[in-house]
Amino acid sequence: MPETSKLTVCRGCCCGTVEKHPDVDHTTHLRKFREAVGPDAVTVANCLSSCEFSNVVVVRPARGAGARPVWLGGVLTDEAVDHVLDWVAAGGPGRAEMPPGLVDHLIDRPADDSAAS
Repeated sequence: MPETSKLTVCRGCCCGTVEKHPDVDHTTHLRKFREAVGPDAVTVANCLSSCEFSNVVVVRPARGAGARPVWLGGVLTDEAVDHVLDWVAAGGPGRAEMPPGLVDHLIDRPADDSAAS
């Protein structure tokens, strides 16, 4: 079975918190990520230094895909989570086209971040 993309999901200081996003089911979203890509392929970060874009998800390409990690912000809806999972299932960065529904979620990686590289 070929290696798949991995995810880093911010769930610390503000991303993934009820205080900042009280109407989002953060627990279910994290469960969906883990069930779809495997618990060992999902890293939960305390903070990815992109709080203004919460909830942040970094899609790390599979080895050999020849791509860089893709940073996504505002992954707050079931639809956005499903778009991420559909992309990963199709091959993810470097192997499959990004679903149009994710284009508006693209954000830049913070210059000082190393947590999701």
